[in-house]
Amino acid sequence: MNKNIVIVGLVSLFTDISSEMIYPLVPLYLTAVLGATPGILGLIEGIAESLASVLKLFSGRIADKFAQRKSLAIVGYGLSAVGKVLFVVAASWVGILWARIADRFGKGIRTAPRDALIVESTSPEMRGKAFGFHRAMDTAGAVIGISAAYWLFTHYQGQYILVFWLAVIPALLGVLCLFWASEPVKSKAASAKKLVFSWQGLDKRLKYFIVVSFLFNLGNSSNQFLLIRAGTSGFTPAEVILLYLLMNITYFIISYPAGVVSDIIGRRSLLVAGYALYGLVYLGFAMAHVAWQFIALFAIYGLYIGLTDGVEKALLADIAPGEQRATVYGLHAMVVGVALLPASILAGFLWDTFGAAVPFWFGGATGLTAAAAFWWGLRGS
Repeated sequence: MNKNIVIVGLVSLFTDISSEMIYPLVPLYLTAVLGATPGILGLIEGIAESLASVLKLFSGRIADKFAQRKSLAIVGYGLSAVGKVLFVVAASWVGILWARIADRFGKGIRTAPRDALIVESTSPEMRGKAFGFHRAMDTAGAVIGISAAYWLFTHYQGQYILVFWLAVIPALLGVLCLFWASEPVKSKAASAKKLVFSWQGLDKRLKYFIVVSFLFNLGNSSNQFLLIRAGTSGFTPAEVILLYLLMNITYFIISYPAGVVSDIIGRRSLLVAGYALYGLVYLGFAMAHVAWQFIALFAIYGLYIGLTDGVEKALLADIAPGEQRATVYGLHAMVVGVALLPASILAGFLWDTFGAAVPFWFGGATGLTAAAAFWWGLRGS
């Protein structure tokens, strides 16, 4: 495995340990301690994701124009580490909003150059494997982080702030690891200085993929709604953390094999299967009412993420212009992020107005529609 791939994997491992120590506690902290409603949660997630998404395109373009993958990634991971500190000092839902904005801004800056660094550090026939390894390391960090959050939360009687403080440590370790990475010698990024990015000039399959991704994400609200759904259905805060851990375990198990298989049979079948699973799981969340159903749904939801996350990135690398891959990654991430603002706000509105099941009926319908659209539109990919 290429040195850069291993280093980026370690960076994601530490960063996700940090992020996932905090993430499952945020909806519980907001609702149980700060008194926020699901609507407020949707507003926070939508604003943070959408504002940060604008940076993803510009970050990718800068990474291509100036051949800077590593430096931008360091800035992005560093800003996310600052966001972890803001969780500690937040005294209201507005403070949590600023913490989420800082964290998501960091992700907006780092995502495109990091993904381009992965692509340019491996051969085309190994892209699925490389992204599968990265997602597996990322999710291993999530499993460790959630396990740590559960242990700390249960042994220190729900001390949210203690967990938030300890989450800063792995975030800083992740930033330090990235300094050992190097810019790929054969990077084509410098040639992008002479090129003008054009939507019309992109491969029609790439444009189709981005458009369908946008439409799908209009119904793909924040995963924190899944945690609130479990929390309002009889699970204790500690049990909700365990459900989130289960989801990430199945995600971890499938990520690397899915990437390897996509190199052999192609990306399309795995993406269609993943989006179909998403739709069915969301329909299940709309109808679930007993504990074993929620447990099964969280486990299957992890399979959806594992089948699609790394494979999507490998597909983008396959059909994006070689000299502008970071820009394309940024464009895709921006489009997805922009959709998350109305998606999360709509989910919160539907929940507050019509009941907890309604946003999941809507999400299930969009997931199944996306699966059908990808099956038809990505023929030959």
